[in-house]
Amino acid sequence: MRFEILRLDDVHGSAVDSTVVDAASVNRIMQHAASVGQRILIRPAGTASC
Repeated sequence: MRFEILRLDDVHGSAVDSTVVDAASVNRIMQHAASVGQRILIRPAGTASC
């Protein structure tokens, strides 16, 4: 399964950029984001924007 990871703006919470990764990479990316205090949104790839 593939996931889209969106990096969120610290002020407004809007998406700054995004990437699509495989399931095996999600945990590594999540751990890195947590360690540097980065806000991210993870969702299954191919879903419509809200």
